[in-house]
Amino acid sequence: VVLALVTSVDLALVSLASESATIGVLVALTLLFAGAGTRPGSGPFAAPASLVHAAALACAIGASAGRPPHHTALLVVVVSAVAALLAARSSGSPVTVPVEGAGAAAGLLSLALAATDLPMLALVLSVGGVVMAGTAIRPDRRAAGHVAVVLFVLAAWVRLAAWDVTTPEAYALPVTVPALVVGHLSRRRDPALSSWTAYGAGLGLALVPSLLAAWGDPHWFRPLLLGTAALAVTLVGARSRLQAPLVLGGSVLALVALHELAPYVAQVVGVLPRWAPPALAGAVLLAMGATYEQRLRDARRVREVFARFH
Repeated sequence: VVLALVTSVDLALVSLASESATIGVLVALTLLFAGAGTRPGSGPFAAPASLVHAAALACAIGASAGRPPHHTALLVVVVSAVAALLAARSSGSPVTVPVEGAGAAAGLLSLALAATDLPMLALVLSVGGVVMAGTAIRPDRRAAGHVAVVLFVLAAWVRLAAWDVTTPEAYALPVTVPALVVGHLSRRRDPALSSWTAYGAGLGLALVPSLLAAWGDPHWFRPLLLGTAALAVTLVGARSRLQAPLVLGGSVLALVALHELAPYVAQVVGVLPRWAPPALAGAVLLAMGATYEQRLRDARRVREVFARFH
């Protein structure tokens, strides 16, 4: 088997001297190893070798047709899809993992070929997401569903970049929605799950990019929408007794309010006499000192209530 694999690589390299010889040799090697892959003994070696030669054949066909590399990527990603189908048929056998490894390598090669063209890269990522979603149907490959979600999100981001979209919310939404859905389903299965684990990542991705954009945005529309969304998240967190929505929503709401009120506060401070701000600060400190014990009890009570949140 080792001699056959080494000889096939040497034969493929020698055939590169002629275009017709390259395609003919790669077709022969693909079919030869595909036939040998049906045998139990040589299957774990021959089946992935057939897929590797098929990927090389796809590249050779694309080059022979004069197509650019990002078009050839579509042919290579077909090899990855075929590998997923073969792995599903041979699930549980020694052939499964080597075939999946060859399919993953073909998928990475297709991404590298499509990297120079954003629309084609988005298409290849989408096809890869479909392949991984189909793989996740198998009971022993449920984790592939996470890879499928990542590929779909990357495909959406690349497509938005190809359309010259610069709004951060457009990039955050494809991540936020799946993250919150997964968190909600996880809490339904395990009610004791922390809200930070379930919703922290999704809410952070939804609110933080918009907050950073709002602080540099001279218009009022984005801060208004962000403040409304943060208020809604805060109210949901308070009503549902969840720490993550309450803290994240309240923090973003406070920062948005501070950003919007800062110019007016600066104008008021500029109009007041110079002695007014120190006098006001002193009055506040005196009031806090006079009611120190009460404020301390209130802080303990708030901490106890917050600790009871999930």
